Amino acid sequence: MSEVKISAGTRSEFGKGAARRIRRDNKVPGVLYGHGSEPLHLTLPGHELLLALRTPNVLISLDIDGKSNELAIPKSVQRDPLKGFIEHVDLLLVKRGEKVNVEIPVVAEGELAAGGNLLEHVLAALPVEAEATHIPEQVTVSVEGLEAGASVHAKDITLPNGVSLAVDADAVVLQVLAAQAEEAPEGEETEGDEAAEA
Repeated sequence: MSEVKISAGTRSEFGKGAARRIRRDNKVPGVLYGHGSEPLHLTLPGHELLLALRTPNVLISLDIDGKSNELAIPKSVQRDPLKGFIEHVDLLLVKRGEKVNVEIPVVAEGELAAGGNLLEHVLAALPVEAEATHIPEQVTVSVEGLEAGASVHAKDITLPNGVSLAVDADAVVLQVLAAQAEEAPEGEETEGDEAAEA
């Protein structure tokens, strides 16, 4: 798992006006919390943060005002619904060796059995417990040859060492849906035939 270093500053101004001023400087307001400590209000560089958050559950090494260094993972990210830029981020303070509950993306590989069936991601991300410094970027599941009606449960997924499920083992993660036959055109033809016979 990659660790990204980001320099952050503390902030004492709050509210919408202060947040707008921060964003005008291409920075992002954020909050660091966890371990029972008082929430720490931060200002983070927008571009660096955007690049870091492309990796799910990225481990961020925060250099705060050049005085302290803390490890954190993103817990909540608010984006502008139209432009997509980051408006605010909540970061969870973590320690090396500490276990945390996170959700990791599920990636399916392989071809389904012939027949035009559809693969449904019931859970797009799998809840797991893992060491904060060893969170997998994703889990890969083979769906090779699966037929309509088949399901992949959480317990069927092979997890890396040190990672355990944080969801019911019988929870359905992926399922194969039968292709729907196109019956409407046939019905229309039948009605047309009946009209012609009449």
